[in-house]
Amino acid sequence: MKTEHASKSQFTTETTSEASQAGKVTILWNQQVQADRTIPNNKPDIIIRGNEKGTCMLIDVPIPRDRNVVKKEAEKILKYKDLIIEIQRMWNVKTQVTPVIIGATGTISKSFRKYLSSVPGKHDTKELQKTAVLGTAHTLREVLM
Repeated sequence: MKTEHASKSQFTTETTSEASQAGKVTILWNQQVQADRTIPNNKPDIIIRGNEKGTCMLIDVPIPRDRNVVKKEAEKILKYKDLIIEIQRMWNVKTQVTPVIIGATGTISKSFRKYLSSVPGKHDTKELQKTAVLGTAHTLREVLM
């Protein structure tokens, strides 16, 4: 297992020996994409690059107020339009934005499951909602106590 750690404000990359040998998938989080031109929104939460398939997925995971879930979904897709164009040009991969948005009290949009199903791995919607609610409760305890 190969693990590289930088400061929290930079990035962390973990790959298994299979992935580093075969070069199948690269996962980056909390890292800016360096481009030839200035792109204001160049730091999605997670980037999954499928090296063999020639794909790249930009995942953003905000936790907005419940009434803003659908609005935030559209906002995130538009936010990374320039970055998608630049990544496709630089890396020669098909790129898409996948907004994984859960409201502060667990609200999800009608398209949430569709977006989540495109993310590799097993995901339990109820567990993700529970995590969002527990995060909100933690924040409230910190602020109110």
